[in-house]
Amino acid sequence: MQRLVSPLFYLPLLCAFAGCEDKKKEVPPPPPPEVKVAQVVQRDVPVHVEAIGETRGNTEIEIRARVEGFIQSVDYKEGSLVKKDQVLYTIDSRPFEANLAKTKASLAESEAQLARTHQDVVRYEPLIKKNAISKQEYETAVALEKAAAAVVDASKAVLEQAQIDLSYTKVTAPEDGLAGRTEVYAGTLVGRGQSTLLTRISRIDPIHVRFTFPERDYLAYARKRGDGAAAGGEGGAAFELTMADGTTLPAPGKLVFVDRNVDAQTGTIMAEAAFANSAGLLRPGQYARVRATIAQRAGALLVPQRAVKETQGVFSVMVVGPGDEIEERIVTPAERIGPLWVIESGLKAGEKVVVEGLQKVRSKMKVHAQEVPAEEKESPTGATEPKPKTGEPK
Repeated sequence: MQRLVSPLFYLPLLCAFAGCEDKKKEVPPPPPPEVKVAQVVQRDVPVHVEAIGETRGNTEIEIRARVEGFIQSVDYKEGSLVKKDQVLYTIDSRPFEANLAKTKASLAESEAQLARTHQDVVRYEPLIKKNAISKQEYETAVALEKAAAAVVDASKAVLEQAQIDLSYTKVTAPEDGLAGRTEVYAGTLVGRGQSTLLTRISRIDPIHVRFTFPERDYLAYARKRGDGAAAGGEGGAAFELTMADGTTLPAPGKLVFVDRNVDAQTGTIMAEAAFANSAGLLRPGQYARVRATIAQRAGALLVPQRAVKETQGVFSVMVVGPGDEIEERIVTPAERIGPLWVIESGLKAGEKVVVEGLQKVRSKMKVHAQEVPAEEKESPTGATEPKPKTGEPK
């Protein structure tokens, strides 16, 4: 017996299929993703050599105790500028004053002995001519006078040494400079068996920056200077100094020292540049970035740094071509100039590269491009930065 199925049973199924078809017809294709693009900039840019360094005084002086004794007082303010011959420490001088008095008395005694022997010689001279005394007596008197004179000279030397030792109880600054913290305090015994370090003084005007730079950069700078080592570290392109807060020292510096050899292990060479520091802003031990312009790169192509992607050491950019279609382009980057990156190959002037929305696009995809300036924000220093390491976030 057949069961009759009501037409109403199929009505929901028909509606469902009809709804699916309607939905398929209603879903429009996704719009092209919106990205921001910047035009490739072409202009002349400077080529720099640069390095990271540390500031240090142009002269570093260790102040040490030269005599043994107890520190009576510390006579300077730690971390302050001191003048030449300013008293820094006072060592108990009483033992040295007593020794000086003793040596003066010894000198007086030897001088008296010399005077007595001299009188004997003077008295014997006429007598020897008359054969009133023996020649031996006269020669003995002369020898005693010479011996007494030698004792006087020795006593004078001891006296001079005692005066010098007494003067060393006042420890003074040998040069103008910035004094560091004290290593000893009142009541400390210094100078026993060795010259105890008391403090250090750094001459900071001009201040030096010691740095190392790769052999390749050194060769480029030496060619710019034009004479390798013949200039004795003088001359060449001026150096700029960028401090830890990103500001640049107004006055340029000059190279004053290049080490005699390249480090075979690191392939770098050590150098120092001097910068005026009359205001005392820079102190030893500060971070500093130095650079020198060695050439001009004519007609260089630049793109914003954020437009460059790196994958396993391969650099690429997304170029928006005709019809707003994306093309991935392999490029060769060089120096960084502020927020821009010099591109040696892979791009042409006037092309547009994606700077925002890189994660949304792929090759041959159409996009909706909005052009923005290539240099939205200038670096406060314009410092040329090195290439990032593989995997470094942009």
